[in-house]
Amino acid sequence: MTGLSSDHTHAPLSGVRVLDMTRVLAGPTCTQILGDLGADVIKIERPGRGDDSRGMGPPYLKDAEDKDTQESAYFLSVNRNKRSITLNLTSKEGQKLARRMISKCDVVVENFRPGTLTQYGLAHDQIRKDFPFLIYCSITGFGQTGPYASRGGYDYLVQGMGGIMSVTGKPDGPPEKVGVGVSDIITGMYAVIAIQAALRHRELTGEGQHIDMALLDSQVAWLSYVGENYLISGEVPQRLGNHHPNIVPYQVFRASDGLLVLAVGNDAQFERFCKFAGCPDLAADKRYTTNAARVKNRGSLTPVLADIVAGKSIAHWIEGLVDVNVPCSPINTIDQVFADPQVIARNMKIAMPHPHVAGETIDLIANPLRLSRSPVSYRQSPPKLGQHTAEVLEELLEISQQEMVSLHDKGVI
Repeated sequence: MTGLSSDHTHAPLSGVRVLDMTRVLAGPTCTQILGDLGADVIKIERPGRGDDSRGMGPPYLKDAEDKDTQESAYFLSVNRNKRSITLNLTSKEGQKLARRMISKCDVVVENFRPGTLTQYGLAHDQIRKDFPFLIYCSITGFGQTGPYASRGGYDYLVQGMGGIMSVTGKPDGPPEKVGVGVSDIITGMYAVIAIQAALRHRELTGEGQHIDMALLDSQVAWLSYVGENYLISGEVPQRLGNHHPNIVPYQVFRASDGLLVLAVGNDAQFERFCKFAGCPDLAADKRYTTNAARVKNRGSLTPVLADIVAGKSIAHWIEGLVDVNVPCSPINTIDQVFADPQVIARNMKIAMPHPHVAGETIDLIANPLRLSRSPVSYRQSPPKLGQHTAEVLEELLEISQQEMVSLHDKGVI
């Protein structure tokens, strides 16, 4: 299948084969990005059921008769550019087939709990001697070591444990999670970086290696300046709602007809804002002339700015402040995001054919990477369960149709 862009000639990871033994979000995010960058990603799924996320709906993709299919929007969001095969890893024959497939792959990505794959003979320690070239990436909630290693990890739990919820929400309200599973997604992105670094290391040395990725580690890492604020000051960051801990004014304000974001990033921008808003005296006030002063005097400045912004419409502020180079934006709903001229111009929504909607296409969110010489490619829409089982087994392992019938009858595939 071809999508918006099918040029695979110069894809950065063309020629790299990935065995994807992941499910739900963190692992599939990683492997979809690898696939977008040109890797041949072979996704192993359980016979009959597949990736858990296939059932994480509604909504589900509708077929030509407007009936729900087995493909949830959740699954579609992170499984582009993969070939799906069904393989029962709990069976001895399934394990043997998996090892044979590993011998044909450059990278394995898995997100089982530590120790789970040991019972199948597929843990890194069990196969590394046979496949010293292999890059083996394990994605778990808490990593392969430490007191929590055996626990199951979920994005929501990690957002709580990793501190991001403690600084998200209103000061007088409860902690709030981020509206998307960001810990999962960020871990998948970090995993891609690690895998590409490991591929480069192998190119230089011939050595494979084990990559140990943890949701909690990734969550702690992307606390970023909020975490560093604590490490430097010793003061525990608190929830500030839509305020920024280090920049003022950098927050949500209510205009006369709705909400907008004002993001004044430096003193010159604050001066230009005040001039446009008709309050140049604020920029000259020693309490507010520098960002450090504005952070210190946030309590007195914010109500004054709130009254000023409330007097005009969203359009007034956005159009006027853009003209004087002061960052300001609406708060778009998701439908407004995909209707935004900039989002449209950047082709952040793509259309790809899918076997459930023959002759038609489904909409997917594009990969944001823009490489001038080796662009991402969209070759295969998210697969039906087991769509490529026969194709892959014949191509990689030269298994005959008769053998495949036997494997299917025994529940191996």
